[in-house]
Amino acid sequence: MARPLRFEYKGALYHVHARGNERRKIFFTDADYKKFKEYVAGAIEKYHCLVHCYVLMGNHYHLIIETPEANISRVMHYINGSYTTYINIKRGRNGHLFQGRYKSILVAKDSYLMELSRYIHLNPVRALMVEKPEEYAYSSYNSYITGKPEKIVTTDLILGMVSRERKEARDGYRDYVENGIGEKLKNPLDGAYGGIIVGGEQFIKGVLRTIKEGYIEKAEVSHRKALRSVIGMEEIIEVVCRYFKVSRAEVVKRQRGGIKNIAIFEIKRHTGATNSEIGAVFGGVSYSAISKTYQRMLERLQTDLELRKEIEKLDSSMSNVKG
Repeated sequence: MARPLRFEYKGALYHVHARGNERRKIFFTDADYKKFKEYVAGAIEKYHCLVHCYVLMGNHYHLIIETPEANISRVMHYINGSYTTYINIKRGRNGHLFQGRYKSILVAKDSYLMELSRYIHLNPVRALMVEKPEEYAYSSYNSYITGKPEKIVTTDLILGMVSRERKEARDGYRDYVENGIGEKLKNPLDGAYGGIIVGGEQFIKGVLRTIKEGYIEKAEVSHRKALRSVIGMEEIIEVVCRYFKVSRAEVVKRQRGGIKNIAIFEIKRHTGATNSEIGAVFGGVSYSAISKTYQRMLERLQTDLELRKEIEKLDSSMSNVKG
């Protein structure tokens, strides 16, 4: 079964969601909610992550977590593993508490984050558990509106998007969230790019630049087509033409001082396009010829200092492609 990519880089911000196995309860008493938050606090201390928002429902939870140290896997292994052990011991059970792996979606630190925080804080209202979000005991909402932040929650980033003045930010955020009560709010996570990224085009491009070469092509990676498509081959060719001051025809139709090979190499590195797709752009070059060109370029870069400098300069000029 295909799995979504797991992105880890410094400063990444995620929406993390986990549900009980077979949609069963994961929180049974007030003490369980308290214990889960203790494990979140432990993860913050141990892995130096930041929790911007949370809501703990009966059979699932939502967290918005930032990882200054590129370690979301360790953070979530600690939280979910510790809590599962606690519940299994307490209730005399064994096996999985959660339904599969946790789900994580990268979120841009802009209006997408604001919308997502509102959507999360209104979760208990949509579930008809309370009339107003501040009435629900197991969410971070009151940290945002009361001026008494909870120890595990940092509100600076989101409130800073509302106003620089603290009280004005709290009041404005309350209005923003509560204006959504009774409205059919679209889930900000719907339509996440490749199933794993929520944000604008430049943010998506920047995230995809962190993928290791060739990883998208692995069979078990889901949404491969979408993940490969955000940076187009034509964009790369345009940058190469501009950098070397040559026409597109000179790059794709014939060899000119190795520029064609460089273009092929850069497309392989930055777009994840298949060899067949690249070959078609370069006048019907075969799958194997593209593969050989790429491998030869890799080998040359090991010993050819001038070529390596050329590639580095070209990469630095590709900011419009990188995002």
